[in-house]
Amino acid sequence: MKNNDREVDEEKFRQVSRRELLKLTPVLALGAFAIPSLREGLLKKGLGFNDWAAARLFRSGHLAPTFDNAELAPFGKFPINGYDVDDPGVDIESWTLNVSGAVQKPGKYKLAQVQALPRIRQNTRHICVEGWDVIGRFGGARLSDFLQMVGADPTARFITVNCADDYYESLDMATALHPQTLLCYEMYEQPLTREHGAPLRLQIPTKIGYKQAKYLTDLKVTHVLDKVGYWEDQGYSWFYGL
Repeated sequence: MKNNDREVDEEKFRQVSRRELLKLTPVLALGAFAIPSLREGLLKKGLGFNDWAAARLFRSGHLAPTFDNAELAPFGKFPINGYDVDDPGVDIESWTLNVSGAVQKPGKYKLAQVQALPRIRQNTRHICVEGWDVIGRFGGARLSDFLQMVGADPTARFITVNCADDYYESLDMATALHPQTLLCYEMYEQPLTREHGAPLRLQIPTKIGYKQAKYLTDLKVTHVLDKVGYWEDQGYSWFYGL
């Protein structure tokens, strides 16, 4: 066999080998998932890659769809969902939001101080990881306006929140500063009800429902996450953009 013929055959072999390997990759991956000692690590790496990719696709100026009032679900049909209790018994009259971390003005903020910021009302879709979705009307202050008011460090990477029902969650700073991310204190132009997270919750139409924590009590601006989120600690995606 001539040298040129041998080189051509070797190149064809490499091409076939690459194609066959690509065909085998899903099979090998499924086989790896069947091994208990490898399964958890593969899932974590898969979620990590998904979050990494989703964060890079996120566009701070891209708005979630908004809807006409005629498309709203009736308030009474808006599902109530929580991880523990529907009403943790917040004393709304004395409630404050404790702000800490990388801010110039830490301290306790009353609901009236949040309500004094420009109010935004938007009709957006709430999507639950359980498979249902509903269009609702939400009102509140932009989280970005509140962060500016408390003097948040513009180089900080994360926002974390704790809640009266012991729920906790975190956001990347780009999502926190998104113009549709609200500190929500009303629904359907009425004060937020206890079942829906009174007196203050997150409303983030660019995120899955479990990122939108209710019954807020603490907000921290930080460069490093101490803990990520309640459902994320059970294996769910952290970024989960829509």
